[in-house]
Amino acid sequence: MSKDRSKLDQIVIDARRAAEERSLSYREQSLRLHPWICGRCAREFTRANLHELTVHHKDHNHDNNPPDGSNWENLCLYCHDNEHQRYVNHLRGYGGSVKTEQKVTTSNPFASLADMLKQSKSDE
Repeated sequence: MSKDRSKLDQIVIDARRAAEERSLSYREQSLRLHPWICGRCAREFTRANLHELTVHHKDHNHDNNPPDGSNWENLCLYCHDNEHQRYVNHLRGYGGSVKTEQKVTTSNPFASLADMLKQSKSDE
């Protein structure tokens, strides 16, 4: 019995370690690729509070990690929890639909950046 228990414990430890390594790698990639801003509420992050910014998989598949970051969006803890609760509710048949194929970001903090850069160059 204890031999089976130790084998099971090792399997759980290995699975958790693999999940943590996978999480760290795509998190670091996403933080390098995407701005440190929540894709929903537009909250900005610095090194001091970066631990509160999470990486959300748009298709809810944590194994789908393309190197271009197209399946990720950075969300604050609160928006990330809300997104997953909406998805769970959708799976349970409660309320509205969740579209995983479409981009669901509601905020674009860089929408006018190109215009601002053009203005800045013309002012010089």
